[in-house]
Amino acid sequence: MRVRDWQDILEDVVESKADPDGWRAVGGDRANGIGEDLYVGHPTVGVYQLKTYAKNPFEVQGVGAEVARRIDDELDPLFPEEGTGLFGVQQPAEDEDEAEDMAKRLETVLQTHAEAPTTPDALFEDVMDAMDSPAYGPMEFDHHDRPEVMDELTETFEEAEELLDKEFEDVIDDDVERGFY
Repeated sequence: MRVRDWQDILEDVVESKADPDGWRAVGGDRANGIGEDLYVGHPTVGVYQLKTYAKNPFEVQGVGAEVARRIDDELDPLFPEEGTGLFGVQQPAEDEDEAEDMAKRLETVLQTHAEAPTTPDALFEDVMDAMDSPAYGPMEFDHHDRPEVMDELTETFEEAEELLDKEFEDVIDDDVERGFY
C-alpha cells in the first residue's frame, strides 16, 4: 500500500474511466483527532481511503491510499446503495469554451427539470452527466460523528488505518486543534 496526497487519490478516481454512477462512499469524523475519514469505492476500480482536514476555508490537506482492488462480496454491504446523501467528483473545465458548453448543458438540465415532474435523484444524475462528472453516487456521511459502517471499514482495513493515521498526523500542523467544516 502506497500512501499519497489525497488529491492524487482523487486524480486516480477521475482517470479511472469507470462507470461514473457506480461509485459509493462512506464518510464521517476521524476516530482519533481532527478531520474526516472517507472511503470511496467502485465495484471494478477499487476502494480508496482518505483522511483530510480543512486547514482553513481555502485549503484542504490529507493523505490516502488504495486499500482494495475492487468491492467484493465482503465489502459490498459496507457501501450504501442509497445513502444519507449523494457525492460527486468534479474536475475544472480545461478552457473557457468547455466551461461555456458545460454551463449551457447545465442550464438545459435545470430548465428541463423545472418544467417537468422530476425527483431529486434524477436531477442529481442529470446534473452530474451535464458536468461530465467522472464519479458520483450515494454516500453515507455523518457531519458530527461516524456512521456505524465506518467502524467496520476501519476494522477491515486496520493496517491501512494505522499507517494512514500516522502519515496524516505528520500533515496536520502542530498548532491546529480543529479544522474547518
